[in-house]
Amino acid sequence: MKDDVVWSGTWVAERLGVALDGDEKLPGMLGLALRRNPRRAHLLVSNVLGKHVPQRPSVVYGSGFSLGLRVRDLLGAEEAARGVVVGYAETATGLGHSVADGLGFAPYLHSTRRPVDGVPSAGGFEESHSHATSHLLLPEDPKLLAGDGPLILVDDEFSTGNTVLNTIRDLHERYPRERYVVVALVDMRSAADLGRLEGFAKEIGARVDLVTGAAGTVRLPEGVLEKGQALVAAHETAYEPARETASETAPDASVPPPRAPRTAPVRVELGWPAAIPDGGRHGFRAPHAVALDEALPAMTERLDTALGGAERVLVLGFEELMYAPLRLGLALERAGRDVSYSTTTRSPVLAVDDPGYAIRTRLVFPAHDTPADGPGERYAYNVAGAGFDAVVAVVDSVADTSGLHAPDGLLAQLAAHIPHVVLAVVPSYVPGPLLPAPQAPQAHQAPERSSMLPEPLRGPAFSSYAPEEVGWLLQDLSDVELEAPTEEREEAIQSGGAHYAESLPVEYQPSERYQELFHAALETSAARIARAVGTVTETVLAEKTGRGSGTPVLVSLARAGTPVGVLMRRWAQARHGLELPHYAVSIVRGRGIDANALRWLAAHHDPADVVFVDGWTGKGAITRELAEAVEEFERREGISGFDPQIAVLADPGSCVRTYGTREDFLIPSACLNSTVSGLISRTVLRADLVGPDDFHGGKFYRELAGADVSNDFLDAVAAHFGEVTDDVDAAVKELLAADRTPTWEGWAAVERISEEHGIHDVNLVKPGVGETTRVLLRRVPWKILAQRGAGADLAHVRLLAEQRGVPVEEVDGLPYTCVGLIHPQFTKGATGADGKTVVSQ
Repeated sequence: MKDDVVWSGTWVAERLGVALDGDEKLPGMLGLALRRNPRRAHLLVSNVLGKHVPQRPSVVYGSGFSLGLRVRDLLGAEEAARGVVVGYAETATGLGHSVADGLGFAPYLHSTRRPVDGVPSAGGFEESHSHATSHLLLPEDPKLLAGDGPLILVDDEFSTGNTVLNTIRDLHERYPRERYVVVALVDMRSAADLGRLEGFAKEIGARVDLVTGAAGTVRLPEGVLEKGQALVAAHETAYEPARETASETAPDASVPPPRAPRTAPVRVELGWPAAIPDGGRHGFRAPHAVALDEALPAMTERLDTALGGAERVLVLGFEELMYAPLRLGLALERAGRDVSYSTTTRSPVLAVDDPGYAIRTRLVFPAHDTPADGPGERYAYNVAGAGFDAVVAVVDSVADTSGLHAPDGLLAQLAAHIPHVVLAVVPSYVPGPLLPAPQAPQAHQAPERSSMLPEPLRGPAFSSYAPEEVGWLLQDLSDVELEAPTEEREEAIQSGGAHYAESLPVEYQPSERYQELFHAALETSAARIARAVGTVTETVLAEKTGRGSGTPVLVSLARAGTPVGVLMRRWAQARHGLELPHYAVSIVRGRGIDANALRWLAAHHDPADVVFVDGWTGKGAITRELAEAVEEFERREGISGFDPQIAVLADPGSCVRTYGTREDFLIPSACLNSTVSGLISRTVLRADLVGPDDFHGGKFYRELAGADVSNDFLDAVAAHFGEVTDDVDAAVKELLAADRTPTWEGWAAVERISEEHGIHDVNLVKPGVGETTRVLLRRVPWKILAQRGAGADLAHVRLLAEQRGVPVEEVDGLPYTCVGLIHPQFTKGATGADGKTVVSQ
């Protein structure tokens, strides 16, 4: 008889009279086994959890994710966005995380049986029927559980309800809220337990909902506990002599005896970013999920290479470490591998090699993570004899000990039954405040306080960009009134010597005519921009080969650089399948780049991987500002490796080495402010709002959503990627072979123009289409110089100048298409190199 037509609970049912009643899909979801436990002899063995029974990663992840979608439907989008998910160790840590993903990448925390020195407990409870009862909640952020949104508790099975009631009772006393949702793969409560949840909800004055994948009951005959214990004892006694072997199975097991390993285990360096938690033990939030998605392709490629030609692969997780190996297994499966997934466990279960029994084989090995409750046996079920060609054992770094590699350790046990063993170690996440202070400054070493900086802001909560497109290393000042009419703002700057970055101009709202110009310009220039995007991205990828990890980390200078960084990320994804990390940081004239943003980047990435990105160069002032700021940062912080060179779409001033073009042409993203930059303001740096340990500030103009064209701009350009590939390849080949040393021609031209017009300050000369557009959007310049005969590229400039009463003079011999001039004698509040008012002599 084939195994797949026999219910894996038949063996127990026939011997003990145990039966499952309920949904018809229960036998497909659950099997039965026996264990030595004074509270419960039988064990419901899930076929979709990925703990005891190897299963497709897509099935395991999909089971939790679909439950999360159902919770989202139950709560509604608004309430779901306020929810926090808590999973139970050890079996439901991965399930709970998958539910959180389905809910909308909700904040996630799982209980743990591993205390961590210095991390205070935010709660604890008992799991009365378990072999190991004490659960701890150790969030890095104590406020994670303190909100008033719904709390979603996830376990693999809902049997008596005791575990959930213990949890809610403990947490409700500390953090009362109005709503709880209990989620489980199966609801197996007895008739006596069915009313307890409703009664408990009334007792605490909160609503408690239940969402499950299937429901039923376990029918237990009288005396089943004693009969089960006797049956376990009989089988274990009969098999005691075989415990000297590496495989521990029932006497009739067909598992082959241990053999000499064909090859030694191979360690693969995953490249798991240290800033991404290995799971939810200390909390896992949406930005972590985005960062993991960005990092998975490279890690999957490394695993795929290490697996070679293996056909059937098992990804084996480690006790509470279920989600990280699940996501790695899922990525391998999606890449075309034949993959199964399961994890090791503390739970002792009898193994019987019978198709009607859920646990066919077991491997026994010593604990290898120095557990707080002392040494003991650990188990891997249904692994030996399952026909796997390779196994990827995934452990966290705390568990990568001599015990793991010992002759009787897990790796040796796996190697005795599976030809190819690959070890992948995920760094054990340590909450930020626990990181030791550095003993001495070293290259690439971030200071301790970087761990206290918040995660990047992401859309849709901050900006209209998708969350994976960019992370903003800013603090949200959306609720602070910072705007003033241009005239009032400039008068305040002039009279008080204030810095221009301490306030914001009122956002320019384009007229219907101006919007028409924007869309017309986008239509005519999208392909040209796509070529420039492809050229600069391919140049960056070529330049990063052999440096750092070889994978660039794009860091846009907010906000003009942000759309360009998003487009570069899209190009790398479309052309090479690369998921490049992308962040936006603040740089302020006269104040430099945000040092806290650099600290955060150094703590989460190799500085050698960072590529600064901007939209265009004018005279090169920001290029110089960045170089000086990075030099000062490295001197002060002792963190080295950042390359201050900027990659830009257009470099008409010949100020940088890495560019898409050196032509001065219209980039439509320069035509607007926040409505083409994810609805984000220019950055703000003011002492009463930005402390020494804060990111610079920025505002999200949600109220301008109706006028937002940020994603229209991106989509219009990206639509041309396919048609410009050949042109890009030719341009990059030519550029890489050329001398791209900056000549600073733009700076020399600006110095000449400044003197010729009696301005005497290069910072008041705004060269190029981009800079001229920006000065017209933000200020009222003195005049505009336009290259004689310049056509459509200047249509929007002429319109803005007309609306503001600014004269446009056509001249010959201008090295740029146009130049905006601010004159200290005629422009109130004209700001110089230090960002403060220039006083006319």
